Amino acid sequence: MRLVIQRVREASVTIDGKVFSSIGAGLFILVGVEDGDTEDDAAWLASKAAGMRIFNDDAGVMNRSVVDVDGELLAVSQFTLTASTRKGNRPSYIRAAGHELAIPLYEKFCSLLSDASGRPVLTGVFGADMQCALVNDGPVTIIIDSRIRE
Repeated sequence: MRLVIQRVREASVTIDGKVFSSIGAGLFILVGVEDGDTEDDAAWLASKAAGMRIFNDDAGVMNRSVVDVDGELLAVSQFTLTASTRKGNRPSYIRAAGHELAIPLYEKFCSLLSDASGRPVLTGVFGADMQCALVNDGPVTIIIDSRIRE
């Protein structure tokens, strides 16, 4: 599984012209699920995301987590995070998990993130055509891959 975590001042997901989810300051997280990913990957990533110290402390140092700053969470599924760009200019999504694996793992990640952070995780709609808007604060963007845990 892969995450793109962005520290935001605000973020929203719009579907069919209507705002489906929106948050204030917190984390906007894109979630990509690959074939072979497991609940262990979801648990590891949820713990990492909840504990990621990318918010400033009183000294202006990134030393606080989303929990520490009472931030909000919005997680959106995005199969394109699994893209392979090795050949040519057309990305391949052959590694992307099918719905039967991706939906339960995305939902499990969101549930585990809620448990780890002690706050609700807002979402988009899996497979929907979504327009995502955000104000990246910093900008701060972190990429985490559960297959690279060194």
